[in-house]
Amino acid sequence: MTEINLIQQKIHEIRGEMVMLDFDLAFLYEVDTKTLNQAVKRNIERFPADFMFRLTEKEWYEMMSQSVISSSINRRKDATPFAFTEHGVAMISGVLKSEKAVKMNISIIRMFIEMKRVLIKNATIKGQLQEIRERIGEHDVQLNKIYDTIEHLLDLTMNRVKWNERNIIGFKEDEKPKI
Repeated sequence: MTEINLIQQKIHEIRGEMVMLDFDLAFLYEVDTKTLNQAVKRNIERFPADFMFRLTEKEWYEMMSQSVISSSINRRKDATPFAFTEHGVAMISGVLKSEKAVKMNISIIRMFIEMKRVLIKNATIKGQLQEIRERIGEHDVQLNKIYDTIEHLLDLTMNRVKWNERNIIGFKEDEKPKI
């Protein structure tokens, strides 16, 4: 498995944010989860709520029940993991000084940037599809008006033909008007 695939698998969407969990970051940085969390707690002023938050028990349970998270993770039942946003992940490189942490952090940040690029591209495409759908809807209305007009003209033409046939039938053969 490539490093990119490994990182992608460890990014989750929680509370509308793309985040990585403390134990996944610890695995990637090749440190213990306890070591990572201690470094974060020693520098807690660097991790405001939009950089890091703790999962609720419900969020943690849902992740485990969806098989997103391996059940083999050694964690106290009452200690839910920390979730780090892209900014929190970037900040971790400042508190973990190892060469491996710095290199992995660069890879992770690049992955977050690429994911944002893809999301923005998809949002743009989605907007374009919506615009096309609206245009098609407008065209359908216009086409229906054209079809209605053509049907109306055909009805008028058919009525004229029927009227002419009725009038012509009342005349003798030699008295029929020439059409």
